[in-house]
Amino acid sequence: MTNPIPECFYRISIKALILNESRDKFLLVKEDNGRWELPGGGLDWNMSPQEDIKREIKEEMGIEVAWVAKHPSYFLTDLSGLPEKPRANVIYEVKVDSLDFTPSEECIELRFVNAQEAKQLDLFENVRIFVDLFETERHAK
Repeated sequence: MTNPIPECFYRISIKALILNESRDKFLLVKEDNGRWELPGGGLDWNMSPQEDIKREIKEEMGIEVAWVAKHPSYFLTDLSGLPEKPRANVIYEVKVDSLDFTPSEECIELRFVNAQEAKQLDLFENVRIFVDLFETERHAK
């Protein structure tokens, strides 16, 4: 079978790494299909990742972003959607004004979890990959 997408092309998603106060757990959102995801979404054309993550979180969760890191914390590729949708996730640390969210089909519940707790949830494949990459000590202050 021929891959309709050239091997060098990925759908880029900008994801938010929102940490709890002790910086040992990260926020996941539960979508209406019951699966858990990192907040964020596809990078829109002609937007910076910092602009786009603010837009995505506002659209999906109704939450204002207070700060987005200048550089990504993690980068991963997810080839589970091949051949149609090879994806790359660029994950930026983000701080929000509050967690008082507005439910939507992309966010019906929020939960802070550590990597072990996350593995017990029904995760999208990109989140499974992220959980294996997450290192609490990288985020200690």
